[in-house]
Amino acid sequence: MKKEELDKLLERYYAGETSAEEEQRLKEYFSGEDVFPEFDAEKEIFSHYESREKIPVPSVNFEDRIINAIDDLEKEQKRISLRMKYIAIISGAAAVLLLVFSYFFFINEQVQEDTFSDPQLAYAETMKILYEVSVKLNKGTEALKPLNKMQCAMEKGLESVDRSASVISANLQQSRLFENEKGKDNN
Repeated sequence: MKKEELDKLLERYYAGETSAEEEQRLKEYFSGEDVFPEFDAEKEIFSHYESREKIPVPSVNFEDRIINAIDDLEKEQKRISLRMKYIAIISGAAAVLLLVFSYFFFINEQVQEDTFSDPQLAYAETMKILYEVSVKLNKGTEALKPLNKMQCAMEKGLESVDRSASVISANLQQSRLFENEKGKDNN
C-alpha cells in the first residue's frame, strides 16, 4: 500500500467513513512487517484490535453461572445477617437473666443481726480486733523509719543553708549601707 493511499484511508477511518472491507485492509496492512515508521502509533492501535478479536467467546452457560454465583453470595449474606440477629437476641436474653438473678440474689440476701447478745463479749471482741489493727499499723510504720531519718537529715541541712543565707544577707545589707554612705560622700 502506498503512503498517500494509506493517509487517505486513515483519514476516512478516523472520520468514520470507511467500509468493513477498507477496515480489513488497514488491519491486514498494520499486522504486517512493512509499515512506514511514521505510522507506528496506528500500528499499535490496529494490533490492539487484532488481539481483541482473539478473545474467546464465553461459554453457553456463562451468564447462568454468574447469576448462580450472585445468588449464592446473597444467600450467604442473608445467613450471616440472620446469625447476627440470633447473637443479638441471645445476648439480650443473657443480660435479662443476669439482671433477674442479681435481683433475687440481693433481695434474698439475709441481713445479719447483732451476733453478740452479751455486751461484754462484744466489747472484748472489738478490743481484740482493734489490737490486731494496731499491731498491723505499727508494723507498717516501722517501714517508714528510714524515711523519717532522711527527713530529719534534710531538715538539718535546710537549717544550715538557712543560717548561711541569713549571714550572707546580713553581709550584703552592710555592704549596701557602706556603698550608700560612700555615694553620699562623693556628692
